[in-house]
Amino acid sequence: MRSVAAGVWVGTGARDEPDPIAGASHFLEHLAFKGTARRSAVEIAEAVESVGGDMNAFTSHECTAFYVRVPDHRLPVAIDILTDIVWSPALRDEDVDSERRVILEEIRMRDDTPDDLVHDVFAASVFPDHPIGREIAGSPATIEAMTPAAIAGFHDAHYAPDNAVFAVAGNLDHEEVVAAVEAALAGLDPERAARPDRRLHDGTPGPAPVAVVEDDLEQVHLVIGMRALRRNDPDRYALGVLDQVLGGGMSSRLFQEVREQRGLAYSVYSFRAAFEETGSFGIYAGTGPERVGELVDVLHAELDRIRADGGVSDREIEAAKGHLTGSLALSLESSMSRMYRLGRSELLLGEVPSLDAIVADVEAVTAADVGRVVDRVFGDNPGSVAAVGPVTVADLTARSPSV
Repeated sequence: MRSVAAGVWVGTGARDEPDPIAGASHFLEHLAFKGTARRSAVEIAEAVESVGGDMNAFTSHECTAFYVRVPDHRLPVAIDILTDIVWSPALRDEDVDSERRVILEEIRMRDDTPDDLVHDVFAASVFPDHPIGREIAGSPATIEAMTPAAIAGFHDAHYAPDNAVFAVAGNLDHEEVVAAVEAALAGLDPERAARPDRRLHDGTPGPAPVAVVEDDLEQVHLVIGMRALRRNDPDRYALGVLDQVLGGGMSSRLFQEVREQRGLAYSVYSFRAAFEETGSFGIYAGTGPERVGELVDVLHAELDRIRADGGVSDREIEAAKGHLTGSLALSLESSMSRMYRLGRSELLLGEVPSLDAIVADVEAVTAADVGRVVDRVFGDNPGSVAAVGPVTVADLTARSPSV
């Protein structure tokens, strides 16, 4: 390659924030690009874009990542910029006030995007009263009240070097990268405190709620799902196979039944999320309000079919494994995707398994493994129904005897 991608992965995200400053991680992500003691926001952008590079960041519930991709000979500059913005953001009062308005607009944009909003409604219903069920961007109330001092305090408490991974991929020399990162971080206090302990979900079964945001839209956006497996659960590969069979592509059960056979929805898919101690599994679809009852019935029927069968067929398993292993190989054909895999794996799993090791784990999944996951996830697991659009709680409760 003639490119390099570098990223700083910080092991703190939205779930690590005290309730009064919900959204602080995402706020920090924005503020990192507003300038440091050495660089203005314009200088940061020009240093990357003037050589054809690109730079961005994202916040999740368990990590915050900052990354840049540049031509290979510009890697030293990329390392210097990344370490500067992550560990030395200026956090000026005027920048906080300016970015506060930007984030409030981002929240409004999310609220105007129902197929995004419904996933937040679903998460809040599956994990009520816990930070992993909370919106990553925070709420308008917490963002309005966030002070520069509170953001700086959160940065000091969480952005320690031992709570971060520096990942790089592309045309590079490993030892040169190590030396450059060490030099860039030389001024940091080695005694800086580690990340405070996070509050883990206690696993207490919740109710089976129906959560609705009523809105005068052309469609009802719907998610049906439940709690699932933690990110390092031994059955995670079997759940991946089940996810692919149920709603992972055009050949999946959901796509064929909901879209191809019945024409109920343009978009329908299943998904999974995994955290340190728990996870979730869900199905999304959107349809017209006059057909939402039929859609709910069909989605429940597909879940009941998997429960009744105790899993899926051998043919479906083999096709799903082929898709998962093939798409993994194809996804790693860029420096950015390789950097992403390195950083995320090292930070969240504590290791970077080889492609061959992952393929072997996927290929080892059997029908018995999938059946066990069906029992664990779909068995007596209380679930949730979330919807955004012209529908009521009563409408969905009447069509959802059990999730």
